[in-house]
Amino acid sequence: MLFDKVTRLPPDLFFIDKKAPVSLQAQLITCVVTLVLQQQIPAGTRMPSSRSLASFLGISRLTVTLAYNELVAQNYLVALPRSGYAISHDAPKRQSFYPTAPIGSKALDWSTRLRPDRQRQRAIVKRRDWEQFPFPFLYGQMDWSLFNHAAWRDCARRALGLKEFDLLAGDWASEDDPMLIDHICTRTLPRRGIQATPDEVLITMGAQNALWMIIDLLKHDGRLAVYEDPGYPDIPEMLRFSEARSLAVTVDNEGINPDSLPNNTGYVFVTPSHHVPTGVTMPMQRRRELLKAANDKDFLIVEDDYEFEIGLPTSPSPALKSIDTAERVIYVGSFSKSIFPGLRLGYMVAPEPFIRQARALRAMMLRHPPGHMQRTTAYFLAQGYYDALIVKMGDAMRERRERLYAALSQSDFEIISPSQYGGTSLWVKADERIDCEEFSAALAKRGVLIEAGTPFFENSPKPCPYFRMGYSVIQKDAIEEGVAVMVDCHREMMSQLAKEPEQV
Repeated sequence: MLFDKVTRLPPDLFFIDKKAPVSLQAQLITCVVTLVLQQQIPAGTRMPSSRSLASFLGISRLTVTLAYNELVAQNYLVALPRSGYAISHDAPKRQSFYPTAPIGSKALDWSTRLRPDRQRQRAIVKRRDWEQFPFPFLYGQMDWSLFNHAAWRDCARRALGLKEFDLLAGDWASEDDPMLIDHICTRTLPRRGIQATPDEVLITMGAQNALWMIIDLLKHDGRLAVYEDPGYPDIPEMLRFSEARSLAVTVDNEGINPDSLPNNTGYVFVTPSHHVPTGVTMPMQRRRELLKAANDKDFLIVEDDYEFEIGLPTSPSPALKSIDTAERVIYVGSFSKSIFPGLRLGYMVAPEPFIRQARALRAMMLRHPPGHMQRTTAYFLAQGYYDALIVKMGDAMRERRERLYAALSQSDFEIISPSQYGGTSLWVKADERIDCEEFSAALAKRGVLIEAGTPFFENSPKPCPYFRMGYSVIQKDAIEEGVAVMVDCHREMMSQLAKEPEQV
């Protein structure tokens, strides 16, 4: 679409969505930039007057004026004396090419170039529309009412300052933000009883990235990797994708039992603070037994220490890493669980030789996590905002947990998780004849979201009556009503199952 330079663009070329999370001003700027770059509007073409465009879009004239002024600063528009605004002669231009495929070309058969397809076998389904449900008993989402957005914005502003622009714009190769590393070593890890030097810590893109690199570094000698069953489903998936030898070991009410580990174990993945998904906390005696077994059988331990400080009524148990005297524990922590999920920032702690190799591996994958996010997080920690958030979240999670626990205790369901160990979820069991997948689907139609337990098992029982109920986002006053809806649905399904033999 081409316009004569004396033409004024009609307002109906512009569109904004008032329900979008992006500001109206930002949407209008994006709309103008898109028109300039994609429609190749000639220089000199007049923009609609701020009054007419504001009237057409149903927004403030000031919003239009501010957007126009920002576009002038970016050289997309030019202000005309007493005549409004027009497309700048120096506006960026985009050259488009439209190549044609050679006649007779044959599409490549990609199956001959790739290894056999590695489709996921176990995955937790994450719904994007969960906020539309009145009773979202989901794990891993963020209650924004608890988060100090102004504090985070202030930390981001500090990190964007001219004084620290080199951290944002420079190439730091494989190094991490020294401010963040220092805070982890001096304040975060000591809370877990861990003493570490900067060369024993590596920043990662969340715990997931750390776990993947650990597997990649340890799989080379072909030793057996052991993981918990039930457990975090991404561990066996990562082991399978990396073609590492692996074995699932059933956990009991104290976590993984060292006596059940085979003699050829090379490394074992554990979640001792809050077992995934049951929430069980491994007792100190079991932790000592696990470390002794690691020495006796010569294996390593990968400790995923998520949610160790959320909602606990008392001080958390020391990390496995803190009582490891033989350097056999690789510790994985995450800020994504406690600050917000989209942060994707975690860390690993291990002996210097391991961190050195992990740093080299990370450098070949992504160099380092974005410097700006590292420095923003460092400020958030150093300024005390993180500690305040943990206290606020802890109080809210404890209250929600108590209400959910009380409601479930009076229901038809069995709570598998111990009640005293904090966190943000409970592991729950329905009647043995109820399948959690069918139960979850039926509940979703009634506005209730739960997580079916099937993906957490290596070989899930059939039917699988287990499911996980998170309480990080559901409001406390909705808990009892949500459980009541679950009870009604459960009883209806049980009644239907009781009738089925009569229909045979």
